[in-house]
Amino acid sequence: MTAPNNTEIQNRFFAALPYVLPLVYVYEFGEFLFNQFPYLQLIYLPLEPIKALYSTPLVGLVIFFALIFAVVRNENIPHLIRFNTMQAILLDILLILIRLAIGILAPGLKLGGGLLIETFFNMIFLGILATCTYAIVQSARGIYAELPAISEAVHGQVR
Repeated sequence: MTAPNNTEIQNRFFAALPYVLPLVYVYEFGEFLFNQFPYLQLIYLPLEPIKALYSTPLVGLVIFFALIFAVVRNENIPHLIRFNTMQAILLDILLILIRLAIGILAPGLKLGGGLLIETFFNMIFLGILATCTYAIVQSARGIYAELPAISEAVHGQVR
């Protein structure tokens, strides 16, 4: 589905921008891949300042609420931007829940390593990387990035 007459370049840019947050948040899931393929860290070179900012305590929470109240709930902002912002927030929440589940179910999970753990972390990292790349490309084209299950939840939240 294309954006209804809101496909100006600046709207496309601002629609793609929120996907930086899940990309930053999924970084530590790529630790095993970065050890095997160090050149993959070049993907994150432009995001270093944002990673440093996001690692400060409570900054993530402030950014979350700022995006919810200043962007998603503001009907003066084009729908394409609000839709993609909410979708990026839901991806971020998904990563938070995965991290929380890992912390509760297996607190020392990363320490031991192992094939199953590495595969699980690589799957999460590559899945979010591919999802965000797809969403950024679709946003840059001025098209809504329809992600199964997530987009349905976003349509319910963003009017």
